[in-house]
Amino acid sequence: MAVGILRLHNLLAVVMLSGIYSLISACLFVTLDAVDVAFTEASVGGGIATVLMLATLGLTTDREKTGKGNLRLVPLAVVTITGAALIYGTLDMPLFGDPTAPIQQHVAPRYIEESPRATGIPNIVTSVLASYRGYDTMGELTVIFTAGIGVVLIMAGRRRRED
Repeated sequence: MAVGILRLHNLLAVVMLSGIYSLISACLFVTLDAVDVAFTEASVGGGIATVLMLATLGLTTDREKTGKGNLRLVPLAVVTITGAALIYGTLDMPLFGDPTAPIQQHVAPRYIEESPRATGIPNIVTSVLASYRGYDTMGELTVIFTAGIGVVLIMAGRRRRED
């Protein structure tokens, strides 16, 4: 019993240290004028990852469940079809770094030349994501937060049914 408590104590310490590391990293990104990356690091690393790790620790035991080892074909088929569709979707994309790609001809030069002056933000990536695409970045953070809350609620519901 004492060994199990010691392991749990060590795992909680690792979870808390990883959360602290993520928040310190987010602060460093803010000082580097990369606020968009700081938002993502704080929400994913400091928030969702810590919550999911603590929820996982709460739902696991020190005993391994024995399964039949059966292969579920429906999830395998869904993953295979989705992967094939994603690969097929990339076939029409221009090559990486192609100077004749549309993004290199119109959008990128405008952002590089005008974004520091138009937004007042010296970091081009931050100016694009926080100023030009601010609503999109906020939407991405909302999706990440909602997904994390959904996972926590699903895991909490499963635990109640097992009790």
